[in-house]
Amino acid sequence: MNYIKRTIENELKRRIKQSPVCALIGPRQCGKSTIAKKILKTFKKSIYLDLERPSDLQKLNDAEWFFTSQRENFFCIDEIQRKPEIFPLIRSLVDEWNCTSKFLLLGSASRDLLKQSSETLAGRISYVHLTPFLWKEVQNTYSLEHYIERGGFPRSILKSDANTSVRWREDFISTFLERDLLQWSGFSNKTMQRLWQMLAHLNGQTVNSSLLGNSLGVSNVTIRNYIDLLEGTFMIEILPPYMSNLGKRLVKAPKVYIADSGISGALLDIKNFKSLTSHPVIGSVWEQIVLSNLKGHFPEAKYFFYRTSAGAEIDIVMTLHNKVFAIECKASSAPALTKGTYNAIADIKPLRTFVVAPIQRGWQLQEFIECVSMNELISKLGKMV
Repeated sequence: MNYIKRTIENELKRRIKQSPVCALIGPRQCGKSTIAKKILKTFKKSIYLDLERPSDLQKLNDAEWFFTSQRENFFCIDEIQRKPEIFPLIRSLVDEWNCTSKFLLLGSASRDLLKQSSETLAGRISYVHLTPFLWKEVQNTYSLEHYIERGGFPRSILKSDANTSVRWREDFISTFLERDLLQWSGFSNKTMQRLWQMLAHLNGQTVNSSLLGNSLGVSNVTIRNYIDLLEGTFMIEILPPYMSNLGKRLVKAPKVYIADSGISGALLDIKNFKSLTSHPVIGSVWEQIVLSNLKGHFPEAKYFFYRTSAGAEIDIVMTLHNKVFAIECKASSAPALTKGTYNAIADIKPLRTFVVAPIQRGWQLQEFIECVSMNELISKLGKMV
């Protein structure tokens, strides 16, 4: 299989050149190691360590000696969250060496979970977030239906047949529950599995921790901790409400999305695109796909949803450079807006409203309101920000 260039690749190279330490974070199996190994080839001397491999982990038993004896190398350390105690050492070394491009850290945990790095490497580390494949990265190889069905994880979307892809996603879920959770204390894999499946059924909806806790027989505090872990390991995406000074009664609970359409299908036992399109979650799955692609192309933006108790609603509100955009997601080739959407547009007064649908080419709905494809959305926003 040929290498598929990632949208973030040039930005990652730039950050590596500018910072002594660069951290590439994202979910497991999203392609971090692949892009890192490609970049390592551009260095004359480099060392790659995978901390899930016992032999590589053993090399860091005396990490200070290992690094200092080979300081001419560029170091790439994969699955860094498995040995966070070396962050203070890395800080000390980069201060002593006083140069850029020394460490690339790969992690399957968010910046918030990697607290040691943010505390000890402040001012020395640059974070880059790699997502599963964006639509633009695979559109020349696969159909949009294929992308929606299998999601963006490379080993899911690149499988030669559908059944093998489904099995990979099921194994991915099992591995996360039975092995990856062991890194974090205080979590039950059975409770997490049930919560994850419940969130898949509630995909794109606001979540009530107390109700979920009652259903699972645990406290709402426990539910919040579990949700924080799922978010911190990139398994779900949290979309907070857009708060404005309009005097409106706003829905204040966040919306929760399963972070990949293929994983959503596996959690819900949906085997193919046809079954997905007839399932009630198809609308929220499309919302998640749009949201993930927006975050992949515009990581510096902030994202919200807008909903009032009176029924005014916008799926995604994107703010960037003091500009506000309203983005409504419709899993239909003939999308139509509701009165609630028009009321929300009147409330938040966005610079432009985009209705994103699984289509090839869009059209103008009204002044400042356009129906667009995914590619058109990314292109038009790129020109406006």
